[in-house]
Amino acid sequence: MTASDTGTTLAGWFAERVPEGLFEGAPEVVVDREEITVVGVIPEPEGPEEPEGSEESEDTPGARLARIEEAVAAFRERTREQRIQLAREAEQRFGRKVSWGVECGGRRVMFTSLSVPAMTRLRQPERQILDTLVAAGVARSRSEALAWCVHQVGRNADGWLGELREAVRRVQDVRRHGPDA
Repeated sequence: MTASDTGTTLAGWFAERVPEGLFEGAPEVVVDREEITVVGVIPEPEGPEEPEGSEESEDTPGARLARIEEAVAAFRERTREQRIQLAREAEQRFGRKVSWGVECGGRRVMFTSLSVPAMTRLRQPERQILDTLVAAGVARSRSEALAWCVHQVGRNADGWLGELREAVRRVQDVRRHGPDA
């Protein structure tokens, strides 16, 4: 089973088991070797009501953000037991940890996520880059500096990475339908 197949299987598994009304629609499910990430959309809380006789209510970006944070915190507490139960079932069945998050008002908040070590061999010029980031206060350690670099590449090369992921999916499809299939 390919990573793409696993993601499809898991998305269906969660869609069948997530209680109706927990999220607006089916949750997004992303899978890698260690972790299953489940993110659902929850409704953005409405702004303040306009008092009678006023022309406009004062809905500042700070007030909106505070309402979103409050809605996310309330959702997290209210659904904790349901999410824990589903995570236990999925972890037992699929052998991966489950991380949960929500999207509300265009803001994504992760409740849990794994931090998995990734071994790498770096030559002196690459280590010097990491050490510069540490010395400049961008990161506290080489490990954090490397994570920062990966984040920057992901953010700045998103289109290219999407094309690369699609190409990998196509190669997996060709292999699956090949002569040894």
